[in-house]
Amino acid sequence: MNPNDEIRKSILQYFYDRNANATSKMGKKGSALKISDAKRELKALHGLAQPQVMSNLTYLIDNNWVKTIDIEKTINVKGGTIPQTTTFYEITAKGIDKIEGGSQFEPKDRYAGINITATGSNIITLGDGNVVNADFADLRTHLDELKKSIATSSDLNEQEKLDYSVDVESIKDQLAKTKPNKAIIAALWGGLEKIAVASGVSSAYEKVAPLIDSVL
Repeated sequence: MNPNDEIRKSILQYFYDRNANATSKMGKKGSALKISDAKRELKALHGLAQPQVMSNLTYLIDNNWVKTIDIEKTINVKGGTIPQTTTFYEITAKGIDKIEGGSQFEPKDRYAGINITATGSNIITLGDGNVVNADFADLRTHLDELKKSIATSSDLNEQEKLDYSVDVESIKDQLAKTKPNKAIIAALWGGLEKIAVASGVSSAYEKVAPLIDSVL
């Protein structure tokens, strides 16, 4: 387990509690607050040092668990005015769902507006809003495992992990069709040959390979 995960969990829970007890958007009882206040309270609650707060808060913001709100105003000074920006921090809907475990109001339907059952195909709607033809359900499951293996491989750099993961997702998209485009799948799968020997990936790759062959 990533040692920073416990810190991130504490920070996100702090912002969640702040939002749950808020009586206004900003202010002393607001759901959003300035970084100086967050640092002070997180130190008092969890003993977190400022670098721990900032580095992990940056991670939470980049992954859309927490958001920033910039409030701009002008200050009168001798000879004119100068602009001043104050940044507030607040938990996002995604962050709330992370704590609460999701909601029926959370947008999940990737193919909204389409009557999937009217296609006449045996389509399975997944929890993440994606769909897959039942004939390819096993393949999609193994592709999910392959993607996870790619993300944790020590033999691949971050750009390679992203590129290969995108290719895996593109193959998964084809599996919603009654007749997946074989040319697209073949081209994408051919580009994934390098990961067959990558550390931590080979086992998952070998499970996918025969299922891909059955589609092609």
